[in-house]
Amino acid sequence: MTMLLVVLTVCQVVSPILINLWSKQLFNALEQRNLDQFFTMIMALAGILAFAMAVTATHMAVKRRIQVGWRQWLTRRLLDNWMSEGRHYQLSYLPGEHDNPDGRIAEDIRNATESAIDLAHSLLYSFLLLVSFTQILWTLSGIVQVNMFGGVFDVPGHMVFISFVYAGAGTTAALLIGRPLVKAANKRQTNEANFRFGLVRVRENSESIALMHGETDERRRLRNLFTGVITAWDRQTSALARVFLFSSGYSVLATGFPILITAPRYITGSISLGEVMQIAQAFQQMTAALSWPVDNLSKAAEWKASVERVLSLENDLTALKRDLACMEDGRICLSPTDHARLAFRHLCIANPDGTVVVRGLDAEIEQGEKVLISGDSGGSVKLFKVVAGLWPWGSGRVDLPADASIAFLPERPYTPIGSLRGVLSYPSDPETYTIEQYCAVLHRVGLGYLEARLREQTAWEQILTAAEQQVMGFARLLLRRPDWVFLEHATSSLSPKVEEAMMHLLELELPGATVLTIGHNPALDAFHQRKLTLETTANGPAFLRETSLKSEDRRRRMTPLDLRHWLIHPLRRAGEKPRD
Repeated sequence: MTMLLVVLTVCQVVSPILINLWSKQLFNALEQRNLDQFFTMIMALAGILAFAMAVTATHMAVKRRIQVGWRQWLTRRLLDNWMSEGRHYQLSYLPGEHDNPDGRIAEDIRNATESAIDLAHSLLYSFLLLVSFTQILWTLSGIVQVNMFGGVFDVPGHMVFISFVYAGAGTTAALLIGRPLVKAANKRQTNEANFRFGLVRVRENSESIALMHGETDERRRLRNLFTGVITAWDRQTSALARVFLFSSGYSVLATGFPILITAPRYITGSISLGEVMQIAQAFQQMTAALSWPVDNLSKAAEWKASVERVLSLENDLTALKRDLACMEDGRICLSPTDHARLAFRHLCIANPDGTVVVRGLDAEIEQGEKVLISGDSGGSVKLFKVVAGLWPWGSGRVDLPADASIAFLPERPYTPIGSLRGVLSYPSDPETYTIEQYCAVLHRVGLGYLEARLREQTAWEQILTAAEQQVMGFARLLLRRPDWVFLEHATSSLSPKVEEAMMHLLELELPGATVLTIGHNPALDAFHQRKLTLETTANGPAFLRETSLKSEDRRRRMTPLDLRHWLIHPLRRAGEKPRD
C-alpha cells in the first residue's frame, strides 16, 4: 500500500504539469483569438479534471488506510507493553516523562501516525514538483545576457536560480521566526492532557465530591488546569501569528513576483503571453515545493511533540522491563514450588528509591490456613503486591504454591463499564458462567435484587455503593472458587454484621481455600487461625511478629438460616421484600 501511495503521489504531480502545459496553450489561443483551439482546451481541461479527481480520491483512501493501520499497530504495541505484568502500575512509582499515558496512547499516537503520513506525502509531492518544474522552468527561462564586470555573460535558466534564492530566503526567515513553535506546541499538548485527566478524575470520584460538597474546590482546580491550557494556547498563537504574518506575505508575493520578472521579456516580444503564464505557474510550483518547511512548520512541530511523548512512554516502559530483568540484588525473587504452601524467605520489601519498608520476613503458610495480617498498613499491602508480582523492589525470595489458583480482592474492586454479568465475571469472559450461576451467587451474597439487571449495560461503579461493590467482590470469589484468597481491606466499607456474614460465607463456600486477610478490625480475629503483625519502629523498617488465634473457641457459630438473614437484610433496598 505504501508503494501504491507513492505511485499515486507521482500521478498527483502529473496533474499540475498537465495544467501548466494546458495554461500555455490556452493563453496562446486567447492571444491569437483562436476559437477552435479554445474549445479544444475546454475538452482537454475536462480530461485533466477527471484524471485529477480519480487520483485524488484513490490517494485519500489509500493514505487513510495506511494511517489507521499504523495507528492500530502502534497502539496495540504500546498497550501490550503498558498493560503487561503490572507495568502500568509499576511505572507510576518511577521518575520520568510518562504522565497521562492515556492521552499519549489515545491522542499522541493518532497525531504521530497521521501527521507522519501527511508530512511524508507532502514532502515527496514537493520533491517531485521541484524536480518536474525545475526542468520546465529551466527550459522556459531561456538565456538572458547580463552585463557584469565590464563584460556580457549568458545566464541560462535564470528563473530557476531566482526561485531558489527566493524560497531559500523565505524558508530561512520562517525557520528563525518559528523556532519557539515546537516548545509552544509541546507545552500546549501537555496542558491539554492534564486538563483531560483532571476532568476524568472528577468524573470517577463524583460521588465523593458531591457528598463532601467539594464542587467549589474542584471548580478552582479545573479552572487552574484550564488556565494552563489557555496560557499554552496563547503562547502557541503568538508563535503562529509571527509565522503566518511572514508566510502570508511571502505566498502573496510569490503570485506576482515571477510575472514582474518576466514582463520585460514579454513587452520586448521575446516570449508569448502563454509562456509568461507558464513561467509564472512553474515559478509558483517551484517556490511552493521549496517552501515545504515554511508551510508545514506548525504541523511538524505538533507531530514532533507527539512523537516525543509517545517515545518517552515507550522508552520508559522498555527501560522498566529491562531494569526488572537485570535486577539481581535489588529484586525480590518469585519462584513456584512443588508444594502447596506460600513461603517468605529472608524477605525485605523496599521502595523504588531503595528505602526498606519491611525487613527480615520469614514465614510459611500452608494450604487451607486462615491468616490475618495487621500492623503497618503500607507494608502489608506491599506484601500482597509482592506475591502478585507487582512489587519487585527489595530482596529475598517468595515460594509460590504449586498449581494453585490465586485471587486478590482489593479494598475497592474494579468495576468495568458494561453488563452486570461482566462485572461479576471480571476478568473472565461473561459467557464463562451461566445465568443460573450469576443469579445463585447474587442471592447468596444478598444482592438478589440485582438479578433482573444482569444484562444491563451501564457504569456500575456510579450505581453501586461502596458496600455493594465490596460484596460484589465476594460474589466474584464464589464464582471463581480460587485455592488462595488475598483480602486487602476487602470489608472496610461493610457494617460489622455484613462483614461477619461475608467472612462466614467465604468459610462455608470455600472451606479448603487459604485466606490471607489484611485488616485492623478485631472482629476479624475470629475468622483466622494465625495473625502476622508488621510492627513499625521509630526510625526503621517494620518487622514481623506472629501470634496464634484460637478462633474455634471464640467464634459464635451461625446456622444457615441465620446466615441467610444477615446476607439478605443488610444490603436490601428499602421497600423490597427478601426472596425465600
